[in-house]
Amino acid sequence: MLFVAGSMGLGSVAWAADSSIADPVTLAASWQLQDAAKVTQTGDAVSSTSFRPQGWYSAIVPGTVLTSLVNAGVYPEPLYGENNRPDKIPESLARTPYWYRTVFEVPKAYAGKHVWLNLEGINFSAQVWVNGRQVGAMKGAFRRGIFEISPDVKAGKEAVLAVLVSPQPHPGDPHEHTIRDGVGKNGGITAIDGPTFLSTIGWDWIPAIRDRDTGIWQKVFISASGPVVIKDPLVTTDLPLPKVDSADISLQARVENVTDTPQKGVLKGSFGDVNFAQNVEVAPHSSQVVTVDPKSTPAMHVEHPKLWWPNGYGPQNLYKLHLSFEMDGKASDSKDVSFGVRKFTYAVPDSENLTISVNGVRVFIRGGNWGLDEAMKRNPRERLEAQIRMHQIANMNLIRNWVGQSTSEDFYELCDKYGILVWDEFFQPNPSDGPDPDDFDTYMANVRDKILRFRNHASIVLWCARNEGYPPKKIDDALRVLMTELEPTRLYQANSADGRGVNSHGPYHWRTPREFYVYDEAFKTEIGSVSVPTLESIHGMMPEKDWETINDDWAEHDFAKGAADGDKYPAMIADRYGKVANLADFVRKSQLANYEAFRAMYEGRNAKLFHPTTGVITWMSNPAQPSFVWQLYHHDLEPNSALFAVKKAAEPIHIQLNEATGEVQVINNLNTSLENAHAHLAIYNLDGSLQYEHDFDVSAGASVATTLGSVAWPANLSPVHFVKLQLKDATGKVISENFYWRGLPDHQDDLELLDSLSTITLDAKVSRSDTDGKSVISVTLHNPGKEVALMTHLQLRRKRSGERVLPVYYSDNYISLLPNETKTITMEAATSDLKGEDALVVVDGWNVGVVAGTSAGAGIEANVEALVEHWPVTGLPMISAK
Repeated sequence: MLFVAGSMGLGSVAWAADSSIADPVTLAASWQLQDAAKVTQTGDAVSSTSFRPQGWYSAIVPGTVLTSLVNAGVYPEPLYGENNRPDKIPESLARTPYWYRTVFEVPKAYAGKHVWLNLEGINFSAQVWVNGRQVGAMKGAFRRGIFEISPDVKAGKEAVLAVLVSPQPHPGDPHEHTIRDGVGKNGGITAIDGPTFLSTIGWDWIPAIRDRDTGIWQKVFISASGPVVIKDPLVTTDLPLPKVDSADISLQARVENVTDTPQKGVLKGSFGDVNFAQNVEVAPHSSQVVTVDPKSTPAMHVEHPKLWWPNGYGPQNLYKLHLSFEMDGKASDSKDVSFGVRKFTYAVPDSENLTISVNGVRVFIRGGNWGLDEAMKRNPRERLEAQIRMHQIANMNLIRNWVGQSTSEDFYELCDKYGILVWDEFFQPNPSDGPDPDDFDTYMANVRDKILRFRNHASIVLWCARNEGYPPKKIDDALRVLMTELEPTRLYQANSADGRGVNSHGPYHWRTPREFYVYDEAFKTEIGSVSVPTLESIHGMMPEKDWETINDDWAEHDFAKGAADGDKYPAMIADRYGKVANLADFVRKSQLANYEAFRAMYEGRNAKLFHPTTGVITWMSNPAQPSFVWQLYHHDLEPNSALFAVKKAAEPIHIQLNEATGEVQVINNLNTSLENAHAHLAIYNLDGSLQYEHDFDVSAGASVATTLGSVAWPANLSPVHFVKLQLKDATGKVISENFYWRGLPDHQDDLELLDSLSTITLDAKVSRSDTDGKSVISVTLHNPGKEVALMTHLQLRRKRSGERVLPVYYSDNYISLLPNETKTITMEAATSDLKGEDALVVVDGWNVGVVAGTSAGAGIEANVEALVEHWPVTGLPMISAK
């Protein structure tokens, strides 16, 4: 049960005459924390007003134990350098219960009402005390605790909340990531505990987090109601496909009488222009499910609804349903539910493969896996919004919530807002990465509450039981029953790696672009590559002593032997692009590798759009910690070239060179055909001279890849050369461009000659406009030289301090300019993040300089520290610690 009542007469609470419902109050301040072993008193004493904490630490709520102790200066920042090693932050944290305590005031407006304590997430278990009485207990990181505390508190008076939080029972013994031993085996015994942050024992993308993210990791608040409360409303929408000019909206809501006497009232609701009301009578301490649908309420049949679409297919329209339960004209309880009108289907007549359609339109899934939103769950809404917005910018339309590790209200709300579908999962890893849960009841209670809590979100497209394996029969059977009961519209996928053409299992290391075109599965849930961040991000994640040596600090940040082949990557870079001089050169060359691999990861699947491919999800798009692998942007939120490679490949209408066959293709992801369009192919030698041109007339059908023809490669190409593609619509508007660097077939993986390109000093103009708290900086770049300016990278900083502005939303980046070509890039940042300083755009690239310039509030100059020659030649050796 989600509502746990106290034993003292609920029916004796007199309902106040005030018809308004008092606002909830979030308990975010004045929390304190202490090791339970250092607290000799029991919960009744700790939660009393007379208790005086001595030597307790200030606590962060929401937050984990380790986060609070780091903020208090007890331990260093774990994700910097090798601070996370067990000699600096002890493993004992994963086995230590902690007391949390706060004093709060109950609003006077709560007088005469039922008062509720709401805890939205505690890892792993908790005993909850208020003013000397234990009001309840919790178990599992993803289940709410909602407790009646009316007998324990008084309106207008202070109250004490004390929570004894215990870590998961099986924290395990982690493997330490080192160059010598690699990143080791994923997971371990933690999986036996089921609904927890099982990844925090350590994976090949995260080291062990020493407290395993124990703590009050989600919001705590108090609320008030009258005698009847509204629980777990469900809104479903249906469309008469293929028509979308009307929608049937249905509501189910449970109304519960929490008193000793019968209650009568009216359940009222409204959204858009729709209003409804239904009389309800509820017996003491019982509940009823109220259903409102077009059969009983014709107004629930809505003409011309505003539809919710995934990113790239239409707007993300959302409705807000306001529900209230009124008794004699007074509100007892209310709920606001955001929902989108859309219809998911999962199959099409011409394929047996999982094919996700939204509102009757096939959606080619271009997604990213999230292993964990942030290693220590330090992910406030503002940071989370930046992460999800960057997926939107990258033209992605799905995030896979791997093993449910990123489950939170903000996550789903922001995916709704930005049109990012969610492949959502429960709490079991690959069977080889940990045992099955040993507490069936706790596991299922957490699954049930997760579904009840989040199922109204427009973005959730399916529920998946297990990563890369099938759940035990007992759990699978129970989940299927649960879906029938709670989920009437969404697909249940038992296994992320099998069934309906779905496949996982990587590979996860860097490969040549042509290799991404070779596969035999339709829907790929995991495939990845190394993804090195910018030089500045690397400098920010480790001390200077580790910059020029690939050592155990790098291994701690996922660069070692393992699935990503971090140990083999430096040699690959040297073989492909030339010997590495130092870290700056390694980063410069790795951005080419990032771009090549991540673009091909999506273009390779584009090549067989819906015949048979239906989706690809990169492992990973979001890093849980500062990392060298598997990411579109760094932990500090600076994108690397991988994000812009995906943005390019995932365009709604896209032109590409099939790097396996040499064919030019137009990829039309949309539901309408492209007619009377024109494509242009141009091939340039390394010296910038134009060697070949060809034009194509284009007619590209909806939701299909159209091959225009094979490239007739001229005989006089330099060993390394460039390919420029451009697609224009019938009006002459450019709708897609693409640019490739390429070796001749007899040495296609030798691109060392790129290093012979002359340095091109770009002309630049910069301007700045501030509106509504946002600063937009526009940079126009022109290549006055005779050679290509390759992989031009812009980075926004504050001019006086030189510090980077993070996050920044770039319209494009890592661009290449042909001789005499001009391009404009815009970048958006919060004006407050400039901290009153002028904006400074710094420029680097493969062979790029820039003429410095200024305008009102903004300037542009070369990024000198990114130059290879700025640093000593070290060869960037890999050294294993003894």
